[in-house]
Amino acid sequence: MLPYSAETGSAGGVEVVHLRDSARGMQVSIAPAVGNLAYEFSVSGKNALWFPFADPGALRANPKLCGIPFLAPWANRIDSDSYWVNGRNYHLNPELGNPRRDTNGRPIHGLLLFSPAWKVVSLETKDDYAAVTSRLEFWTHPELMAQFPFAHEIVMTHRLAGGSLEVETTLVNHAAESLPVAIGFHPYFQLHDAARDDWKVHIAARDHVELDGNLIPTGKRRPIEFRDPHPLAEGPLDDVFTNLIREDGLARFWVTGNQERITVTYGPKYQVAVVFAPAGREFICFEPMAALTNAFNLTHRGIGDPLQAIPPGESWRETFRITPEGF
Repeated sequence: MLPYSAETGSAGGVEVVHLRDSARGMQVSIAPAVGNLAYEFSVSGKNALWFPFADPGALRANPKLCGIPFLAPWANRIDSDSYWVNGRNYHLNPELGNPRRDTNGRPIHGLLLFSPAWKVVSLETKDDYAAVTSRLEFWTHPELMAQFPFAHEIVMTHRLAGGSLEVETTLVNHAAESLPVAIGFHPYFQLHDAARDDWKVHIAARDHVELDGNLIPTGKRRPIEFRDPHPLAEGPLDDVFTNLIREDGLARFWVTGNQERITVTYGPKYQVAVVFAPAGREFICFEPMAALTNAFNLTHRGIGDPLQAIPPGESWRETFRITPEGF
C-alpha cells in the first residue's frame, strides 16, 4: 500500500479533500467550496493550523479568518474604494457586497475569501506525494469582474510530500492587457508544547516597512530591529517586511516552542512578508505576499518596488511550503 493517499469526503456537510502521509502520521484537509481553504495539517493528531471550528460547515456558517486563507486579487488593505492599474483608476462598488472591510472601513483581502467558486480538477496519489488541484475561473463571475475587470483564472495545488505541505498557485492572464500580481496568503499557525508568550520567532528579512495609523505603508523602510529569535512575550506583531533573507532563493520564517517548530518557506516571487501575532491569541501568521499592502495605489504613486505583472496570454506561478517538526 502506498504511504500517500488523496481522497474526497465530507465534514459538517461540506465536501472536503484529505491528503494523507501514513508513514509520518500526517493529514492535510482542504474545503474547496469554502475558499479552497486548507483547515488541517495534523501531525500525530495535532493540527499545526489554527482552526477554531468543529468542521468546515461551522466555518461556512460563521466565516472568520483561520487555516490558510487565500487573498486575491489583492492582499491586505487598499487605502480607499478606488485603485490604479495600468494607468487607469477603478472604483469598487460597495453595493455588490463582496469587498470586505477592516476596522477602519478599508477594503481588505480581496474578493475570494470563503468563495464557493473553486472546483476540484484533479486528485493525485504517487509514491512520493499526494495532491489536489482546484481551479477558479474568475472571468466567469460577473460580481467579481465588476470589481476587478481583468479576465484570469487561478489554479491552486495543495501537495503533501516529504513532511511538508506545498501550496502552488498559478495565475493565467486571459485579459488583453497586463495583469498585476498582488495576491497573498494568510496562514494561521499554532504550537502545542508551549504557551504563546514562550514562542520564539525567526523573521527572515532585512527591512521593516513603516506603516501609518491605518496600517498602510508610508513608503519608508528601516533596518529590522527585532532580536533573532524574537520572543513573542515582548509584544504583539502586525508588521510588514521586505528585502527577505534567502538561501538558494528561498526565505524561511519559523516559530518554535519547546520541541515543536513550524517553518514557512517562501518562493522567490513572494517578495513581502507580513507577520501577525496579536497579544493574547494562540496563533501566529507568516503571510507570503507577492506585493506590499496597497500595492496598486503605491505603484501608481511611484512608492515601493514595481508590481509583478503577467502579460496577456501568459501565467505566473509560485509556491510556499509549510514544514512542522517535533509534533
